[in-house]
Amino acid sequence: MSKTFYALGEQRAVKVNDLFARIARRYDLINDLQSFGLHRLWKRRVVDLAKVSPGARALDLCCGTGDISFALAQRGAETTGLDFSQQMLEVAQNRSQKSAAGSQNENPQSAIRNPQFVQGDAQQLSFAENSFDIVTVGYGLRNLTSWQRGVDEMFRVAKPGARLIVLDFGKPANSLWRAIYFTHLKMSVPLIGLLFCGNASAYAYILESLKHYPAQLAVAEKMRELKLVNVRLINLLGGAMAINYGEKPV
Repeated sequence: MSKTFYALGEQRAVKVNDLFARIARRYDLINDLQSFGLHRLWKRRVVDLAKVSPGARALDLCCGTGDISFALAQRGAETTGLDFSQQMLEVAQNRSQKSAAGSQNENPQSAIRNPQFVQGDAQQLSFAENSFDIVTVGYGLRNLTSWQRGVDEMFRVAKPGARLIVLDFGKPANSLWRAIYFTHLKMSVPLIGLLFCGNASAYAYILESLKHYPAQLAVAEKMRELKLVNVRLINLLGGAMAINYGEKPV
């Protein structure tokens, strides 16, 4: 498998953005195929951990096509979904419009609560400090030029008492399972790239970004460095996926 896709610094950001522009309209299907639909359960776990209360303000970073954003909004949060890719946001906006139209057809008197979607950089958020009760990021942290800066920004815009939740690929602690897991990625990723991008190496960023991403243990340590409380690490599929959770001190 070609390793030419992965790059450091701003060049990597450009390549990741180009990839998402190409696969935006097939992104949900790709996720379903690659995870056998399990990503939907894991995202639901994120929303459960968010403990949404009516009127809470939520920020979903690297929102993609909006799965977590929509789920937070459906629980009653005033949700903003942010992503760097305009093409991914267009898919999310289209979903929002269809959802609103469907709700109006079913019950014209019902209140429509859908996320607001904005384009932006998760490493340089335009929001003020202490703005959100919930800050999430699903499958986006490892794609940032600096994942540490991304967590710093999550912390900055979170209100005291806010929940910070990260869902991403992980690195299994068990060496045998880790070897099986990486072999699966090495075999499946080129096939996905060939089928959906016409290029076997186009989707190689998943494996390459994971090799360079320190994963769940480093994210947990970063949360502790920021003095988050109730820090938790939830391993999924034996650590192949992981959820990091922490709360900003009151």
